[in-house]
Amino acid sequence: MFSTGANSSLEATGIVGEVLFPKTFVWRYGGSRVLVTGTFTRWADHVPMSPVEGCPTLFQATCRLAPGMHQYKFCVDGEWRHDEHEPSVSGSYGIVNILFVSREHDSLTAPLSPGTPGSGINMEVDHETFQHVGAGLGISDSDIETSRHCISGFLSSHTAYGLLPDSGKVIALDVNLPVKQAFHVLYEQGIPVAPLWDFNRGKFVGVLSPLDFILILRELGSHGSNLTEEQLETHTIAAWKSAKQQISRQFHPHSKSGQRSLVYAGPFDSLKDVALKILQNDVSTIPIIHSSAQDGFFPQLLHLASLSGILKCICRYFRHSSRCLPILHQPICSLAIGTWVPKIGESNTKTLAMLRPNASLSSALALLVQARVSSIPVVNDKDSLLDIYSKSDITALAKDKVYTHIQLDEMTVYQALQLGQDSNGFFGQRCQMCLGTDTLQKVMERLANPGVRRVVIVEAGSKRVEGIISLGDVFRFFLGSS
Repeated sequence: MFSTGANSSLEATGIVGEVLFPKTFVWRYGGSRVLVTGTFTRWADHVPMSPVEGCPTLFQATCRLAPGMHQYKFCVDGEWRHDEHEPSVSGSYGIVNILFVSREHDSLTAPLSPGTPGSGINMEVDHETFQHVGAGLGISDSDIETSRHCISGFLSSHTAYGLLPDSGKVIALDVNLPVKQAFHVLYEQGIPVAPLWDFNRGKFVGVLSPLDFILILRELGSHGSNLTEEQLETHTIAAWKSAKQQISRQFHPHSKSGQRSLVYAGPFDSLKDVALKILQNDVSTIPIIHSSAQDGFFPQLLHLASLSGILKCICRYFRHSSRCLPILHQPICSLAIGTWVPKIGESNTKTLAMLRPNASLSSALALLVQARVSSIPVVNDKDSLLDIYSKSDITALAKDKVYTHIQLDEMTVYQALQLGQDSNGFFGQRCQMCLGTDTLQKVMERLANPGVRRVVIVEAGSKRVEGIISLGDVFRFFLGSS
């Protein structure tokens, strides 16, 4: 049933009539005697691997595997090893590597030789041959769970330190700064969110976000007069934060009372912990703060972590080995993810909020607050996508002090978007779109763009809105967080 040598092959047992495909396993890190085993041998048999001529540290063995997800591990000179440079998960046999075998021929199953491109130590997985592998194919529940396990394992084994850029700036605001000045700082610096620093307490105490400005403008606008600089000048950030809770309870009466403490993470917290903190606290970003245990040292603000930054790490890590995650190649319309417009005869408990361009800015802001979403599609009478209005667009009202001479009920969404078009696009590319037949991988890559939090799913040709997938949707799908 087994054969040995450089072209060792393995026939799966107990499967009648199943088509098997060759797969070459490679161990690049030397040894005297190297074996490979896995789920395809029921972990019972070990396939000897042979050194490649001219490359004494490179071993290989070709096995024939059934389509689907497989786990495997190497035995090197009597010691169990896994390849740390290939996708891995924690399984019943400790940390094991995983791979996905499609129903198509594996183009890299030919034996490696010193002259073969990619036979060196830094050889990458043959990702180009399976960019569309699995698209449209059925996927089992076990494969879905394995994919989730793989991503969860990656997030658990990598820390927030990896999110820190090589260079850049992180702006913090003094809580005693007038709200008006803070409004202009965020607009001029092109940032939607800033942590708040309390000098008296020597600590970071919160975050100023677009939602703050939306609530401020709505609250002041409710007085029935045009907004004035004097009104905003009298409100410090600290005073606003004290009054904000009462306003928030008007929109969310069932929310917990009491002062909300700052949600933050340390540089050595796992990416999974950071993502869960963002999801569970319903925030867009959290500061990465390094606190020294020694007295007299102020905490250091290192970065603002977001789900898009974490998703970018996932996409980068699995870009060259996405075969191990067959779920990435599934069309998004076949996955239980996001919010979709219900079809005829279907019921949907989640409502997909949309705006018309002639809707008032006041109604748009109210919908953003009530729906608790980061952005809302702007559509025409046929529900075809025209644009998208985001919470962060509120800072465009700081341009030329527009907020001092407009009324929210009189400005339309279209007019508000025109203001934003004159800005430098600080908050990422607008209106990211995908089709329902596009893969989850494509949606994730769109969401990984800076400033993008939702991708609008449209119908081909008409651009009629069919659904929305947010960053939160993707992470809840993978991590199972509600």
